[in-house]
Amino acid sequence: MVWGLDAPVSTFAAQIHQESMWNETIKSRVGAEGLSQFMPATATWISRLYDDLKQNQPTNPIWSMRALVRYDKFLYDRVVAANPCERMAFALSAYNGGLGWVFKRKEKSKDPLVCFNETCDINPGITPGNQKENVDYPRRILLLHAPLYVRDGWGPESCKTTLLASR
Repeated sequence: MVWGLDAPVSTFAAQIHQESMWNETIKSRVGAEGLSQFMPATATWISRLYDDLKQNQPTNPIWSMRALVRYDKFLYDRVVAANPCERMAFALSAYNGGLGWVFKRKEKSKDPLVCFNETCDINPGITPGNQKENVDYPRRILLLHAPLYVRDGWGPESCKTTLLASR
């Protein structure tokens, strides 16, 4: 079992929405593929790590969703945060830009347990365009898209939108 009964399904759906708009055949200009937009190297790595992903099929919707959930959990287990919402934000930031950059941001932060409006806003040495994308990524998923999936019955939010409205 990867997450259990309390899995943040609405967050996963929102992340797929952000990544591909649920288009399993989409390929980005940098080579990311499928619903979850895995880069070839990441798809190869994760397919070697987990038996149920050994086929390495990023354009297969079932494989892609399983890989996204596994990778999110892998990242979530490696970050520490002030609360589950901030922790998910760090995990999403790592999914988008790399776990190493999250750790570099945390090293530079006055409050390394808080992602929103603090640690995730710090540029650890990446291009301005990549920084903007990485700052926006967890916000769009957790604050914009996830509430739509919650409303439609996909499960509870990882973050309470009203709690974060001031951020």
